[in-house]
Amino acid sequence: MSKNLVIVESPSKSKTIEKYLGGDYKVVSSKGHIRDLATTGSYGLGVDIENGFKPNYVPIKGKSSVIKELKKDVKDSDMVYLASDPDREGEAIAWHLKDALGIKDKDYKRVLFNEITHDKVIEAINNPTVIDDNLVKSQETRRILDRIIGFRLSKLLQSKIGAKSAGRVQSVALKLIVDREREIEAFIPEEYWKIIAIFPDYEAELFKYKTEDIELHSEDDANKVLDAIGEDYTVESIEKKEKARKSKFPFITSTLQQEASTKLGFPARKTMQIAQKLYEGIDLGSETVGLITYMRTDSIRLSDDFIKPAMKYIEENYGKKYVGYIKQAKKNDNVQDAHEAIRPTSVLRDPLTVKQYLSSDEFKLYSLIYKRTLASLMADATVNSTTIIFDNNDYKFKTTGSILIFDGYLKVYGDYESSEDKILPEIGENQVCSTTNVESTQHFTTPPARYTEAKLIEELGIGRPSTYATIIDTIKSRDYVTLEEKKFKPTEMGIETTDKLQEFFSDLINTDYTRDMEDDLDSVADGKLVWNEVLKKFYDLFEPRVKNAFSDMEKKAPEETGETCPECGNPLVIRKGKYGAFTACSNYPECKYIKKEEVTVVEVCDCPNCSGKIIEKKSRKGKVFYGCNNYPKCKTAYWDKPISKKCPECSEMLVEKNGKVKCSSCSYTEE
Repeated sequence: MSKNLVIVESPSKSKTIEKYLGGDYKVVSSKGHIRDLATTGSYGLGVDIENGFKPNYVPIKGKSSVIKELKKDVKDSDMVYLASDPDREGEAIAWHLKDALGIKDKDYKRVLFNEITHDKVIEAINNPTVIDDNLVKSQETRRILDRIIGFRLSKLLQSKIGAKSAGRVQSVALKLIVDREREIEAFIPEEYWKIIAIFPDYEAELFKYKTEDIELHSEDDANKVLDAIGEDYTVESIEKKEKARKSKFPFITSTLQQEASTKLGFPARKTMQIAQKLYEGIDLGSETVGLITYMRTDSIRLSDDFIKPAMKYIEENYGKKYVGYIKQAKKNDNVQDAHEAIRPTSVLRDPLTVKQYLSSDEFKLYSLIYKRTLASLMADATVNSTTIIFDNNDYKFKTTGSILIFDGYLKVYGDYESSEDKILPEIGENQVCSTTNVESTQHFTTPPARYTEAKLIEELGIGRPSTYATIIDTIKSRDYVTLEEKKFKPTEMGIETTDKLQEFFSDLINTDYTRDMEDDLDSVADGKLVWNEVLKKFYDLFEPRVKNAFSDMEKKAPEETGETCPECGNPLVIRKGKYGAFTACSNYPECKYIKKEEVTVVEVCDCPNCSGKIIEKKSRKGKVFYGCNNYPKCKTAYWDKPISKKCPECSEMLVEKNGKVKCSSCSYTEE
């Protein structure tokens, strides 16, 4: 009997799902995308612009064999369940699988695994749907937009200023960083002074004179106040308020990346990689199960299947007064409700109960997700806030304090939020408190801070949060930004790239336009806009600008080295080629002189296979490797640095890798 075939994206969860489904199902993996746009046709876009932006898809390099195997599996099956990830990209992958594998409408079903647990997998299989063409078109439109903008602008910048790339969201992220740097450079610090009266148990700061706010801009201003005040401070008013400290919503993709960055120090890419593993499944000894729901979401909704047992868990473990309410997003909040928030798949899997099965970083992230979700359903914390105003010869001083009177959600989330009490002594109105200990201190206003990764993600707020990690990696790898104290600083190339784009595309490369485009993509997904009409509207605006930029953008002159060409006498300049920078004649193409660079040979050790030496080399792409200087006669080579020592188990060369000495051939590692 032929099996039902289930195709998922990731190999790591295929075995778990197959175990859940039993012998009538075979579960295989597409290993992510199988096709992408070709690089043929007009400008290498892989899109037939004249024919309604018809895309031309080809197998991704290395995926032809995967497609061949999947076709065989499809042929041997009665029904195919397309179970790629439950988002727009996953929907597009499902369509590509159906199209590339030649699956007929009657022979497939679409299933969505929002969590990898036995009951939810079975439930999804029993409640299949079909591919949502609108979601597919929305994702296809996004891909074509990114291809057009990326290819056209990258080619422009490469030819004009030697920049490496541009992108629809990437260039907006870079613009934010450059704009912030310009604010910092333009900032002029202003001097101000603080005056603080110091009492035994608290401090009070000057903030008003009579009824007007007071600002002290010099030491003279501060000294005038010090001369005018006495030792006695009369309590003018005491205000006590009970305030609720509300817990936050459960995580969506962007807020998880932000909180993991600020609280755990995780880069966005690391957060998403760990979350992916927690979603796909962890071996808990007795079972392999996904610990969290799907981690690419912008919904804060929690399902009733989770809320009811979670409320019961809170009451049983913390008491009835800790049970809170279900938080709802405001109508104007920009959230979509296609999925749930990121949450644990079971409230009963407390982080400590699964800690032994997790790495240190997995445990940290799972704990953060678990506690944030539970806290979102708990009662607000309550704080008694006290503000005391003192009068001293019409100069008003203020002190504030607070006492946590009910910890509420902080019972579980307190490790991630500061909640230190500042307790004030019992003081009555009109009471006179005295001190001669008064400090005046000089301060200067500070410029806005550079973006951290978390703040950049928060500010960006456009595109897909799941791509933020890639965007941040790209602007770093392109040398557009550097990191100083974990904050982004643009390089000269980053600034020049942004300036050139703003000179010609200021109304297209900005957060507002990019956000509006995201709204259009959402409308395509909802069936309210036609995908290729959105593309045509964009292209008719974009392409004339590109052609104008190719014509009018000034080309950056190559940097002169100070040497002259030995063949024609013109200056030598530094040019950039496919394999890096090189020195050549400025009179190219009339003179094609290229200076041969002197190469320093770094000997590492003797070659184990001939009389030569192993030396440090570079591949065509600039990656360092170690090979014999008798090449091509001797082809001995290593990616890791060899040492003059052989493996005691197999006699092959030992190499240094990640600070350890290992065998280049077998699994031997030196203790």
